[in-house]
Amino acid sequence: VQLVESGGGLVHPGGSLRLSCVASGFTLSSYYMSWHRQAPGKERELVASISFAGSNTNYADSVKGRFTISRDNAENTAYLQMNSLKPEDTAVYSCNARLGLTNFWGQGTQVTVSS
Repeated sequence: VQLVESGGGLVHPGGSLRLSCVASGFTLSSYYMSWHRQAPGKERELVASISFAGSNTNYADSVKGRFTISRDNAENTAYLQMNSLKPEDTAVYSCNARLGLTNFWGQGTQVTVSS
């Protein structure tokens, strides 16, 4: 059972990245999905979340209008499209799958926004 993120990297301010979170060993459609990030010296924060079928999404105020969370349950994958990136978006981004008291975390992918 694991979640594997990919898609991070170095991007200039104003650029875009698309993160992917692929689940294996369990059926993603049964889980509530979310993306979190942690910058150096800061606590981990919730960035975005999406309901089981993808009909409901929520975003942190700092990313509203710039980030979009989505999921493809047939592919057992969740995504985070990040546009208009800012230096303050620099962090390790991790995905989470939650069902009741069961939580799975990915290892994280580094996103660095710098000129």
